[in-house]
Amino acid sequence: MAPRNKEQEQEVLNWIFAVLGEKVPSGQYEDILKDGIWLCKLANKLAPGSVKKIQERGTNFQLMENIQRFQAAVKKYGVPEEEIFQTADLFERRNIPQVTLSLYALGRITQKHPEFTGPTLGPKMSEKNERTFTEEQLRAHEGELNLQMGFNKGASQAGHGGFSNTRHM
Repeated sequence: MAPRNKEQEQEVLNWIFAVLGEKVPSGQYEDILKDGIWLCKLANKLAPGSVKKIQERGTNFQLMENIQRFQAAVKKYGVPEEEIFQTADLFERRNIPQVTLSLYALGRITQKHPEFTGPTLGPKMSEKNERTFTEEQLRAHEGELNLQMGFNKGASQAGHGGFSNTRHM
């Protein structure tokens, strides 16, 4: 399990509440996120209507359902399943660093959604960088490639005196 990184956790909280347009509540990172309410609100902000029902209070089981609804919403939004934390990682505090990684993954995926114009989290994703070369540019490099691949015209290994299939008696 990766060690916890308080700076990343604070960055995640700052991002979530900037997206929601709310003040970051006081308290521990895992306590703020534990019941899944803020996560569901975040999912609905990113993809309106993606979480139909948010349990504002209730039993542990009902609050864990919030986390499961959030997980389903972010998977549908495009976060790869292997990057989504398990319910127990957050609710039972089994792997808080995985929760942070998942939220960074969500922040990264928002960049693939042009309709999302809110704040970003983490590094900017690279974009496709297609290059177009003219026939002349492509041909100019053929000579270099041929030399690198050992196709030097006229050069051969004939008479090199290496191995041969004939037996000398």
